[in-house]
Amino acid sequence: MKIKQNFMLREIAGSWLVVPLGERVVDFNGIITLSETGAFLWEILEKGAGVDELVNQLLLEYDVDETTARADVVEFTSALEEGALLEL
Repeated sequence: MKIKQNFMLREIAGSWLVVPLGERVVDFNGIITLSETGAFLWEILEKGAGVDELVNQLLLEYDVDETTARADVVEFTSALEEGALLEL
């Protein structure tokens, strides 16, 4: 899965924001605020990654157990799917 084109992730004043660009502004009216972990996962998804790769990256980067990491990844990617932000 991969983040759809025309979304920009930026850190502004200590907050991670996702802003739609171009024609995405019409389809997606708003801004998304992400945690540091959400921004970490977003950047991996921009390159294309599956759930297992996202879980593995969380395990390498953060002090978290695999069960928690997998649950968090599933919750995060599900929210992105519901918002139509992912190409599957």
